[in-house]
Amino acid sequence: MYGYDQYPKVVCEDIVRLRRLLDRNLVPPRRTDDNIVVGTWNIRHFGALHPAWTENAGTPKRNLRSLAYIAEIIRRFDVIAIQEIKRETTALRVLVDEFLGANWGVVLSDVAGGPGGNNERLGYIYDRRRVTPSGLAGEIVVPPLGNLQPAEQFDRTPYVVGFRAGTERFSLLTVHIRYGSGPPDRRAEILRLAEYTANEIRDRARFSGAEEMNLIVLGDFNIDARRESDPLYAAFISSGLTVPEPLRNVQTNYAQAAKHYDQIAWFMGDLALLSRGAAGVVDFRNTVYKELEPRQVTDRVSDHLPLWVEFVTDRSSEAIARTLSIDLDAPEPFASIPD
Repeated sequence: MYGYDQYPKVVCEDIVRLRRLLDRNLVPPRRTDDNIVVGTWNIRHFGALHPAWTENAGTPKRNLRSLAYIAEIIRRFDVIAIQEIKRETTALRVLVDEFLGANWGVVLSDVAGGPGGNNERLGYIYDRRRVTPSGLAGEIVVPPLGNLQPAEQFDRTPYVVGFRAGTERFSLLTVHIRYGSGPPDRRAEILRLAEYTANEIRDRARFSGAEEMNLIVLGDFNIDARRESDPLYAAFISSGLTVPEPLRNVQTNYAQAAKHYDQIAWFMGDLALLSRGAAGVVDFRNTVYKELEPRQVTDRVSDHLPLWVEFVTDRSSEAIARTLSIDLDAPEPFASIPD
């Protein structure tokens, strides 16, 4: 295990700046029996590792210093979906085993083959003290067409995993949509995912005891802009998926030209998890590797910024309001109870 007392001075200075950023961005503290914080992050080419704190003159550029920053961000989440994990998982395993430690777990998909798969995996890193896998795990396969002809599949198969947090159950479906030669290449895959989640998973999740209950869709959709006039975003929300308001305008790429590649969304009315409306992005630019050019930082940390959303697991106020016949949505609902 790498402890903070083993971090070089420059890394500790960057960690201080990174923690200030995380606090300013209001990433909520993780409180037992009160909340869960769910994230998503495309960690660029997350595969090989240079196993030293010093720079590698060759490749890969990601080293122990890089993992220290990635771990610092991930510690703010209870479970986080990761995209662009490669066939080789050295960096991932060192991150979980040597930086995050025994209280953290990981679940992975198989490698996506073929020219569009890019030898990538999808996965989840989670804090075992806060959430546990429910047992649901699977890759999404589109069923055959009406004439039993095979349907077109995804270049990188979406990956769904169920989790438990206290008495709450939820399922996360993460994706990495093809980038292609331009936006038109992405639309069909985004539309296929939106239709499948609505017509297959959402319908199954509406039955009592469903494994896919409280579905949250998250990952890298390669959407340029979150506005309904954007054909990719329009395809994404076409079946009813809704992005929470705090995430509607946040940039998720490292470059100066703002893109909105990454998303967290769910079907309104089909999510029973409670929310305080807290969500955001961790914009770590200008906090770590300040001596390097931005392009160089993307090879070491990532060219994407992580998104997060908080859900409430404490339902005690709901129970009290039911007993007292009080409308919990009213302003100051418990004001009528005397001191």
